[in-house]
Amino acid sequence: MHTREIEYADGELTLRGYFATDSTQPRPCVLIAHPWVGRGAFVIEKAKYLAELGYAGFAVDMYGDARLGAGKDECAALMNPLLSDRDHIKARMLAALECVQGLPDVDSTSIAAMGYCFGGMCVLDLARSGVDIKGVVSFHGLLESPRDTDTKCKENDAAKIAAKVLVLHGHDDPMVTPDRVMAFTREMTKAEADWQIHMYGHTMHAFTNPEANDKAFGTVYDETADKRSLIAMKNFLAEIF
Repeated sequence: MHTREIEYADGELTLRGYFATDSTQPRPCVLIAHPWVGRGAFVIEKAKYLAELGYAGFAVDMYGDARLGAGKDECAALMNPLLSDRDHIKARMLAALECVQGLPDVDSTSIAAMGYCFGGMCVLDLARSGVDIKGVVSFHGLLESPRDTDTKCKENDAAKIAAKVLVLHGHDDPMVTPDRVMAFTREMTKAEADWQIHMYGHTMHAFTNPEANDKAFGTVYDETADKRSLIAMKNFLAEIF
C-alpha cells in the first residue's frame, strides 16, 4: 500500500490530506470528510480501507493543518464557524476535489465522497454544489440544507444534484430527527437527485465509531448498524464506479 500526506490549499489556508492507494495506476478515488474532531486516525483508517478495496482514499482536512479538537468544546469551536458559513464547507470540499483530480494515481473521471457526522454534511454540500462526481455517502451525517444553518444563505445553490446520494442514518439520532430526514428527502427530490436512505432502527448518532459511548449526548456505537452501513457503502461504490 502507498500512503502519503498531501498539502493543498483553500485560499491562504494550508490543508493536509491523507492519501492511500494500493497501485501506482489511476484508481477511482473516494474523498473522506471527517467528523467534528478533525482529520484524525478514524478517517486515515478509512482511507487505507478504501485502498484495500481497490480504490484510492483521500482523507480531507476541513480545518487546516490537520488540526484536531480535544474534547467537545474544542471540536465545536473548530466546526461551528463552518456550520455558520456553508460556502466555506463547499469551498474546502471543492479544494480537496481539485487536489485529487490532479493526482497521477487517481482516475479524475471516477471520484466520489463519503463523510461521517459533520463530514456527512460536507459531502452533501459538495453534492449540493452541482459538481459532476459519481456519488456521495453520508454516515450519520447532518442533513440540514444550507439555508437551515447559514443565515446568509437564502436558497440552495444547486438547482440539480448530479451525484448519486446515499444516506446511512440511525432512526434514534437526536441530532437529525425523522422530521429532518423527511425534509431532506423533499430537498433531494426537488433537486432531482438519485437518492436513497437506509435508516437503522434503535440506532443513535455516530454508530460507526467504536469509541462513541455517550448515550446522554446521543452518540452510541452500534456494531450491527456499522456492519450494515459498510455493506451498503461497498455496494454503492461498486454501482457508481
